[in-house]
Amino acid sequence: MKIGIIGAGNIGGNLTRRLTALGHEVSVANSRGPQTLTALAEETGATPVTASEAAKGAQVVVVTVPLKAVPDLPAGFLDGAAEGVTVIDTGNYYPQRDGRIAAVEDGLPESRWTEQQIGHPVIKAFNGTYAQDIMDRGRPQGTVDRQALPVAGDDPAAKQAVRDLIDELGFDTVDGGGLDDSWRQQPGTPVYGNRGDADAIAKALSEASPERSAEFRA
Repeated sequence: MKIGIIGAGNIGGNLTRRLTALGHEVSVANSRGPQTLTALAEETGATPVTASEAAKGAQVVVVTVPLKAVPDLPAGFLDGAAEGVTVIDTGNYYPQRDGRIAAVEDGLPESRWTEQQIGHPVIKAFNGTYAQDIMDRGRPQGTVDRQALPVAGDDPAAKQAVRDLIDELGFDTVDGGGLDDSWRQQPGTPVYGNRGDADAIAKALSEASPERSAEFRA
């Protein structure tokens, strides 16, 4: 599968490592330019590109940049993607880093805000996952206590594509509902950073409160 990854931080870098190892054709971009991704490209075989090129021909695009950087993504960066491209949003709102985003402060789920900025539906996944777990904790299907990740989004086909990819990475998934329900996996919720199995993740999602924790608010 052709996959574009925009953002080469901890999550983006480790997804690049794992997905290339699984045989996917990965293009990776960051805000500083492809010349700064030489080491990652040599390590993984991924193709370093500009952010405007990352989605070219891609069936899946992962947006894994700080929330404050989402509006700065190149206009039309998804225009060259494959028809029906699935976009994964791994982002979180950290007001100490991102500044005050009024719509999110007023209750809009952060991934809905991202969707509005880029003009394309997104599937929320990997946002509460420790980056090193992507490298270390994948297990075969059927493994007892296999770690599970929540996945939220509105498009059933796109959501299934993401769940299949996560399964390939070695994790179970739990349906987190539509994107308007994705607040259940935002920072400060019981599922955020949770390494539990599918039952534990489903329980954590159900226990989430719409009351925002202090650290989630500006």
